[in-house]
Amino acid sequence: MTYIDVVRAWKDPSYRACLGPEELALAPPNPAGMVDLSDDELKRASGVNGAVGTTAIDCTEYTFRRFRCCPKP
Repeated sequence: MTYIDVVRAWKDPSYRACLGPEELALAPPNPAGMVDLSDDELKRASGVNGAVGTTAIDCTEYTFRRFRCCPKP
């Protein structure tokens, strides 16, 4: 397995799904490791758990948390 194939297997889930078990065994583990976070951990990591400050005129905390700050035309 070439270096490019290894990196592609790490980054591209559809490419990784096409690989056979032998090819997957040849690929080294991803250096970033497996990342499996719960919803609460993702919220804490995003920084949206606390108070939200925004400078958008039409944006409130409610719309910011749901990412609908921009009015639709």
